[in-house]
Amino acid sequence: MNIENTQSQMKKGVLEFCILSIIRRGEAYPSDIIEEMKKADLNILEGTLYPLLTRLKNADLLSYRWVESPSGPPRKYFSLTDKGLAFYAELDATWKTMTAAVERVINTKGEGLPAGQAGTRDEGREEQPFTVDS
Repeated sequence: MNIENTQSQMKKGVLEFCILSIIRRGEAYPSDIIEEMKKADLNILEGTLYPLLTRLKNADLLSYRWVESPSGPPRKYFSLTDKGLAFYAELDATWKTMTAAVERVINTKGEGLPAGQAGTRDEGREEQPFTVDS
């Protein structure tokens, strides 16, 4: 099995969420998104980002406005629409549920929970199950 392929698939799975997270904080220019992702060690190429931004815009999750640039062509700044904010909130809830579930799995030290009891270890917490669809 190729570890680079698995790592790439994991990164692709969170790419959209990370990009929406950056844009949610305020209008974002694509090169700023690339730079912020790079600082977080999630490198993304323009050839990956632009089609994703277009797809999110076509789904009415993003809008954009043109801003004149003192040096060069106008720049396109992206922001979340109301639909995009709602979509982001759903992704955020899913992320929190999923990461909590993954943490429970990887931090279990082989105590051997009986079948059907995974996730019931912390009696005081009510956590939603995370379902993986194929």
